[in-house]
Amino acid sequence: MDIIRVRNLSKVYNGKVKAVNKISFYVEEGEIFGFLGPNGAGKTTTIKMLTTLVEPTTGDAEVFGHSIIKEQNKVRASVGVVPQEFTADEDLTGFDNALMMADLYGIPRKISKQRIVELMKLVDLEAAMKRKVGTYSGGMRRRLELAIGLVNHPRVLFLDEPTLGLDVQTRTAVWNYIKKMKNDYNMTIFMTTHYLEEADSLCDRIAIIDHGKIIKIDSPDKLKASIGGDIIKLAVNDERADLKSTLKKVAGVKTVKRNGGEYRLKVKSAETAAPKLIELIDSKGYKVTKLSMTRPTLDEVYLEYTGRSLREEDSSSSDLMAQRRTMRISRS
Repeated sequence: MDIIRVRNLSKVYNGKVKAVNKISFYVEEGEIFGFLGPNGAGKTTTIKMLTTLVEPTTGDAEVFGHSIIKEQNKVRASVGVVPQEFTADEDLTGFDNALMMADLYGIPRKISKQRIVELMKLVDLEAAMKRKVGTYSGGMRRRLELAIGLVNHPRVLFLDEPTLGLDVQTRTAVWNYIKKMKNDYNMTIFMTTHYLEEADSLCDRIAIIDHGKIIKIDSPDKLKASIGGDIIKLAVNDERADLKSTLKKVAGVKTVKRNGGEYRLKVKSAETAAPKLIELIDSKGYKVTKLSMTRPTLDEVYLEYTGRSLREEDSSSSDLMAQRRTMRISRS
């Protein structure tokens, strides 16, 4: 069953900036669906449209059969959102922050207070829930945001960069909480990330998004398999030399891309091709100065389909400011 169905969804700002450009996709019940892409790719804008915070310029989407344009209240009642930035009031306790959100949803306090205690146990904040949020670490704040996002028992949870700014150990802990939420609540989760290992570890399916367009959608394993071989990266001692056509002649080499004196080759077997490549380059009077062999990764997948690795330099100033605020609090 499709929980979310998106059709030709677009968002244009100021009449010219296409943040999201005619995307279409679906999300199945019970899966963790990920948007993988750099800052400024359109990930957060998509979540804002699907949660009715921003109106689309064109297109529509349905969440549990409810239009995000015509039935916004029904959509809001069925979803939970954990935004990229921390939203909890630092002068309130963790419990009171969650209680305030429950009140906004109109949940009776007899029910909400018991539910909040259960959620605090879920994210290991039971001992700290009566402390002010200003005393929380970055990891505790993120776990609190997860609990608050679940206070209305949503059927689908939207997570926007859920581990932004967290250290590796805390990030792994948050991954475990996300998996637990999916399993314990049979929840559908829509998440955005630019962390490759996060998408690979958590997501059942991934949509690669760049410049507002969806490039490819599939499971992490199928995306990596779609590259169709190993990757060899090598450099020679003369950047002026163009060995592309020569390297293509080696058995097992499928494609060769050149950038200055560096080459990226897709090969059937790296272990078999590498010695032959070194021998051929040596016979032409050049020397290999760098060589690496890798199995396909999501970074290689992104490079294959977009022509570059995940990047941050194209982020808008507002994206960067928001992320810097979040990262500063996360590391406090």
